[in-house]
Amino acid sequence: MTIKPIKSKSDYQETLRRLDILFDAKIGTQESDEADILGLLINEYEKKYYPIEAPDPIEAIKIRMEEMHLKQIDLINEIGGKSRVSEILNRRRKLTVEMIRKLTLRLNLSPALLIGDYQLTR
Repeated sequence: MTIKPIKSKSDYQETLRRLDILFDAKIGTQESDEADILGLLINEYEKKYYPIEAPDPIEAIKIRMEEMHLKQIDLINEIGGKSRVSEILNRRRKLTVEMIRKLTLRLNLSPALLIGDYQLTR
């Protein structure tokens, strides 16, 4: 097992190919250990060169609604009336602290994610 740091795009591609070969290695084998280490190296490289930005609060709410198979009407208790839910999800009104508290519990989202800034549409 020869493992080296990923320093370039070609190193990255090579490491991905090697991991693909080792992916189904039996747990507890030397190949499995190598796959674990390569996975860590790949993860660090991707965090540095291919970062994924967190969604804005409204996008996060919409994603979670989709995951939970919720409709706008399902958030009335957390946000307010039907029109208020529509205003929030269409970016015509900002979330309030109270809405954030309730949505955090209902959607199991981080308050830090929901307090982020976002642009309103006109």
